Amino acid sequence: MKYDVVVIGSGPGGCVCAIRCAQLGMKTAIVEKYDVLGGTCTNVGCIPSKTVLDSSEHFYNANTLFEEHGIEMDFVSLNFKKMMERKEDVVDQNNRGVAYLMKKNKIAIHKATASFKDSHTLVLTADDGSITEISTSHTVIATGSKPNTIPGISIDKKRIITSTEALSLKELPKSMIVIGGGIIGAEMGSVFARIGTEVTILEYSDGLIPTMDRELGKNLRRVLRKTGITVHLGYKVETAQMVGDNVNVTGKNKKSQPFDFTADYCLVATGRKPYTKDLGLEKIGVQLDGGGRVITDENLQTNIEGVYAIGDVVKGPMLAHKAMEEGVYLAEKLDGQKPFINYNKIPSVVYTWPEVAGVGSTEELLKEEGVNYRVGKFPFKASSRARVSMDTEGFLKVLADKETDEILGIHVIGARAADIIATAVTAMEYRATAEEQADMSYAHPTFMEALKNACLDVHGRAVDM
Repeated sequence: MKYDVVVIGSGPGGCVCAIRCAQLGMKTAIVEKYDVLGGTCTNVGCIPSKTVLDSSEHFYNANTLFEEHGIEMDFVSLNFKKMMERKEDVVDQNNRGVAYLMKKNKIAIHKATASFKDSHTLVLTADDGSITEISTSHTVIATGSKPNTIPGISIDKKRIITSTEALSLKELPKSMIVIGGGIIGAEMGSVFARIGTEVTILEYSDGLIPTMDRELGKNLRRVLRKTGITVHLGYKVETAQMVGDNVNVTGKNKKSQPFDFTADYCLVATGRKPYTKDLGLEKIGVQLDGGGRVITDENLQTNIEGVYAIGDVVKGPMLAHKAMEEGVYLAEKLDGQKPFINYNKIPSVVYTWPEVAGVGSTEELLKEEGVNYRVGKFPFKASSRARVSMDTEGFLKVLADKETDEILGIHVIGARAADIIATAVTAMEYRATAEEQADMSYAHPTFMEALKNACLDVHGRAVDM
């Protein structure tokens, strides 16, 4: 069987790449070893985590905010099983949606594990052990990533778990230690803290969400502590071991002082690593970097002609939307078009509440590069819309070039930050200045007005502060 394009992996990058290839008239197939399509994002990542984040936020608000809105309830209880069942239903809806798109675009699906025989031939091994071969002009490696761990910690998937297992727990933990204060750690910690789990986050660096603007992490730490989460920074974990029915976590802080914590569960949220197992890349000589990522050129092609890679298996942030953009980019490259991706304009979002989002350069990066810039900020406590909804935590910050006024970065922690950042991306893609963005009309009252006022504040013109 011969295809124009075969995509290995059906995550967001792989599926989008396959769909765009099919739209452009290429005979396309996807190879997926699991029973369902969608990859990590749909099944054990983006979709289920945001589902339980929303559910836990409703429960938390019912217990803490509804009374101020005049909504009085004698008793609010949590049905943890029902919450998880809803999560499964949302995942199932997305699974069926992905399968429909494959059928609609006439994309062949091979349920098997793929490995390279040569650069244009793949060996497919099904669950029953049967083997078939398919030929392809172009192969796209889109196999994503797996949860990472650190030395001294073995994940048993029972009590020492990753986010994958945390999203399928059958019982509500009384206590949980989260190793890692990045995006996954902050989100999963929020979920369980809101519904009654005693959560402790241990982060090795000196700030939460350390890949984002540092001011966001400082604010998020304060917010998380308000929800009952204990956050320790500069804590290096060395061991996590079962002691009876509990997990004991030990290590040293930045002052070399030992620490010792015990909880029902230990969630390891120390990032993710590229997944290229059993692909047979060594057979055809595909090069990997020191981090196990597939090395590609500006066209996302590996060192082997006709073999490409996208998403979490290549350099760059491990984000679903980044993988999707690369999928479209590659499909259009194969079609002879001239697409473009600006990696500096790919946003990052943390779906805590308030949400955290950022795009472009951080203040730390601008200082490191010696760029002269101005800062404009607007606190949500000055927002009429935020006061209406009782979402006054956080701020929006705009970084603009001091000479040209071009917006270089926008960073926000506050209500609907995940949606606000889309306008920020638009402004930066079109190289808008802070003044140009501020001169546009914004509906009132809206959370989006924070962006207008922060842009005004770049030049000391904010009217709502």
